[in-house]
Amino acid sequence: MFDRLMDMTLATALIFSLILCMTTQKAGGQIVGANGEYKKSSRSSDLKAGRCSYTFIVPQQKITGALCVNTHSPIPNQSEVAALKLELKRQQEQLEKLQRQLEHEGSLATEVRALHKESNSMNSRIAHLYAQLLHEVIHKKDLAVEHQRFESLLLNVTAQALQVSSSYRELEKKYVALTSRISSQNQFIAKLEKQCQCRDSSQPSLVMTEPPKSHSNDHLNYSIKATIMTNDVQRDQSAPLHQRQAKTVEDQSLLTSTISPPTELPFVGFPVTKSPGPWRDCQHVLDSGETTSGIYLLRLQSANRLLQAWCEQSQAQGGWTVIQRRQDGSVNFFMTWEQYKQGFGNLNGEYWLGLEHLYWLTQQAKYKLRVFLEDWQGRQVFAEYDSFHLEPENDWYRLRLGQYHGNAGDSLSWHNNKAFTTLDRDKDSYAGNCAHFQKGGWWYHMCAHSNLNGVWYRGGHYRSRYQDGVYWAEFHGGSYSLKRVSMMIKPT
Repeated sequence: MFDRLMDMTLATALIFSLILCMTTQKAGGQIVGANGEYKKSSRSSDLKAGRCSYTFIVPQQKITGALCVNTHSPIPNQSEVAALKLELKRQQEQLEKLQRQLEHEGSLATEVRALHKESNSMNSRIAHLYAQLLHEVIHKKDLAVEHQRFESLLLNVTAQALQVSSSYRELEKKYVALTSRISSQNQFIAKLEKQCQCRDSSQPSLVMTEPPKSHSNDHLNYSIKATIMTNDVQRDQSAPLHQRQAKTVEDQSLLTSTISPPTELPFVGFPVTKSPGPWRDCQHVLDSGETTSGIYLLRLQSANRLLQAWCEQSQAQGGWTVIQRRQDGSVNFFMTWEQYKQGFGNLNGEYWLGLEHLYWLTQQAKYKLRVFLEDWQGRQVFAEYDSFHLEPENDWYRLRLGQYHGNAGDSLSWHNNKAFTTLDRDKDSYAGNCAHFQKGGWWYHMCAHSNLNGVWYRGGHYRSRYQDGVYWAEFHGGSYSLKRVSMMIKPT
């Protein structure tokens, strides 16, 4: 009975041990001997297979040997393994896809961050530009208000200028009428002088040593008043009032002693010469042994006419025929076409020889031109052109120049091949009349680089609405009126 009880206890213990066994992978079973010592299982196949081993504890009374119970896991199914592998592969592919998508989305996120940063900078820039634009708009509004104010001022000034211009045109008309009257009076004086010469001279000569004294006082006073009135156009405006009055007294005394008709008529003050002449030009005078500068009688062979001219024998080896001279502003050069054609002024001072005389003079031979200039500091320069002549009046006395050399700078070649222009004969290339703005007669283009027949201003730099002084652009510029200038020609 005891044995049966032990058997039942042993069976119960075995079942209980089976239920409570624990699986240990990759470990061999352990054996506990009857004496309670642990021993390794001798089943190496079970250890190599990595299957679980179970250890059972039995009572020492009946069990004298080791008891090892191994439970083997069932062999897995091949189809399940393949399915698991396929599932694992699919999950790996999904994982790789997710990784690629994550990388792509990461780059997109980086770009989005960069765009967001750039957008912020652009927003700040736009805000800055908007502020600038707003400032400019406000500034433009201010300028528009200022512009409207200036426009109103300009309209007022324009209205005043129009009034002044209309007054000036009326004065010009009166001036032209007065100059025409003066010209007619000068012609009348010339006729009277010719009559006096024919009656009083024993020999038929045009040379006079004294001015005619047979004119009436009324005629002389009229000539004085007319000359002073025309000279007021180009009188020095910078001189004080008492100097202008003194200058007027000088002019009256000068005009009392000598009257200056056009240059086609005889001038007074001939030097004593070895031969009476007449000569072809001043070079002929020099070749005849006359070395004194002064007024000489010339006969133009090409036109068979007599005229007087100043011969300059002291500059540049002499032999120069002076065709224009400015030195004190005593003569008004704002003249008409007919006056520039025939000549005007005083051979002892300022004068213009005459375009018609100059044309016939340059037909005798090949001439060169020398322009003498002096500023108010005493500096003297010159400009020389190796050929010079004029075309006839039907071509408006067009200027023909050669090559330049000198130390004054070339301010006349720009006028080469240009017609002569006066206030009443506009032949320049400008839309208006250059003679009107330059206050003289010249071979104007558009308008002038030189204006030796302009207004004689005292002191050099002058203030005028236009550049109308006696200037040579390459020598002190157009706003500087020179002290002395002269134009001379000589055969080459």
